[in-house]
Amino acid sequence: MKKTVVRWYTVILISLASLVGCEKEITVDLPTVPSQIVVEGTIEQGQPPVVLLTKSQGYFEPTNLNALEELVVRGASVYVTNNGNEVQLTEVCSSDLPPELLPLVVELTGFSAEQLQAFDLCLYTTFDESIWGEVNQIYELRIESGDEVLTSQTKINTPIALDSVWFERPGSPSPEDSLGFLYAILTDPDTTGNAYRWFARRVNTYPSWSPNAGEIKDVSYIAPLGSANDDAFFNGLNFEFGYFRQPAPNSIKEDDTNEEAGFYKVGDTVAVRGTVIDLGAYQYISSFEDQAASQGSPFASPANIRSNINGGLGAWIGYGATYDTIICVP
Repeated sequence: MKKTVVRWYTVILISLASLVGCEKEITVDLPTVPSQIVVEGTIEQGQPPVVLLTKSQGYFEPTNLNALEELVVRGASVYVTNNGNEVQLTEVCSSDLPPELLPLVVELTGFSAEQLQAFDLCLYTTFDESIWGEVNQIYELRIESGDEVLTSQTKINTPIALDSVWFERPGSPSPEDSLGFLYAILTDPDTTGNAYRWFARRVNTYPSWSPNAGEIKDVSYIAPLGSANDDAFFNGLNFEFGYFRQPAPNSIKEDDTNEEAGFYKVGDTVAVRGTVIDLGAYQYISSFEDQAASQGSPFASPANIRSNINGGLGAWIGYGATYDTIICVP
């Protein structure tokens, strides 16, 4: 019996030794990928086109403010065309903005006033209303930067209003429970290929006892992860959906770091922006959100983010938008 035990220990030790002996330090040389222009462009009915251009960077590149500022593409020639009417957009940088225009740029871009003042953000837009968004119109985008030429097109589809919107506390809430989610019902037309995206913005201010007293809770509309859907599974049907509250990027506000994170609260007034998008925009947003949701998980399926930009990355998105308001009451 003792010999058998000794024999098994010997086998185990030899096996462990062989495993250790097989260890080898592996160095992986990541290929150098040339930097590309990344486009974040939108146009909505009744609104001017807004285009932000940045450069892509390597995974291990620094992400401090100086590095981020260097990624902004300046001096490009950006054109938007509709029905033969071509308009060159004007480059507008936050360092040149008069104080009275700062709130408008905050709402258009989603960047806070502090962020806009911390680094010089440049975007491209126009006050020429002949190229502002119209429903059922196609808008072509052309960008020229150095030797690079990027093109894209998008359509502003007919807006579809949400049938109903409401606030609801999950489960069987007690009177003291004040946190919940937003819900809506949409009726999809009986035609395949429709796609949608949801945004929300709390427009009430923080109470007097808050560290952010007097500030509007959300400076711009925010799309939560999973904000985009197509009608592959509910074509021609009524579709009910619900959304949690997505915090603004890098927010350190109290309700984004405590037990209220992800929830709307009784007393909130929420502006809802329901949009119709084309399939190219949907494919970009859906693939982007899938990657963002994985947060680098090794169990996530690797995939490239789909772009509708020829010659670059990112997206040019037309929004057919409708608006509604939810008063969060028990």
